[in-house]
Amino acid sequence: MMTDPVADMLTRIRNALSASHDRVEFPASKTKAGICKVLKEEGYIKSFKIIAKSESDVKIRVLFKDKASIVGLQRYSKPGLRQYRGYQDFPRVLSGLGVSIISTSKGILSSKTAKREKVGGEILCNVW
Repeated sequence: MMTDPVADMLTRIRNALSASHDRVEFPASKTKAGICKVLKEEGYIKSFKIIAKSESDVKIRVLFKDKASIVGLQRYSKPGLRQYRGYQDFPRVLSGLGVSIISTSKGILSSKTAKREKVGGEILCNVW
């Protein structure tokens, strides 16, 4: 049993980038698909696709732009210590060059979109 699937996803992406792979696959969930959607909207990945090999074996395949598109990924909120913030208190990632991914009542959004919509939530991870 995996205790932190989001951290596992980020680690798989980080390892695939450091090994110069052009894509990576990991088990699918709605949260992971939402994070991939934000990464695509912010321009960090080329695309992602949900692949159902069977009813119980559903995966997400992420295609990378190039090696330099994602420099760093950091899990912010952890299962043992959840980090919730209002939209005014989101951390600045790399002096505004990066983005935080937030789980809100309106779905999973980037920190920029969450500030624009004035909604807070749990900070899942930071990407730069």
